Amino acid sequence: MSGALDKMSEQQAHRGQTHSNEYDEARPSARASAADRHVGNRIRERRVMLGLSQQQLAQMIGVTYQQAHKYERGLNRISAGRLYEIAQVLSVPVSWFFEGLAADEHASEMTPRQRMCLELARNFAAIDNEKHQEALSQMARALAAQSQAAQDDNQTLA
Repeated sequence: MSGALDKMSEQQAHRGQTHSNEYDEARPSARASAADRHVGNRIRERRVMLGLSQQQLAQMIGVTYQQAHKYERGLNRISAGRLYEIAQVLSVPVSWFFEGLAADEHASEMTPRQRMCLELARNFAAIDNEKHQEALSQMARALAAQSQAAQDDNQTLA
């Protein structure tokens, strides 16, 4: 009987067919999914917030630059242990990487505004002088208040 099954499998393989069963169809793909891309985007977002390069992150978690790049792009899946290690290095709970996943099932690239906000946060964190940080923070509050007042004026006129 085993010989007949082997012969049938050979014939299917020759015709480009493979044997499949319910288990094969229910098993998740080994390829990265939207969830993997979401987690990768969150890793990149947090890394940029902290002002780390991909090379620095890679060294901190003990992988190559290329592997860290693949994690961030969602090209390679991240094991639970590795994700825990990344969370420790980036000072966030593991759950942080999954926030917004349900709402973001069709993960998209960051918008220019999101990139600008991340860059602003990274640059702000890189300022060593606390007085300069405070001055920048006060300026941002003043500009935000001015914008809000202008919006309020426009709504009053409308």
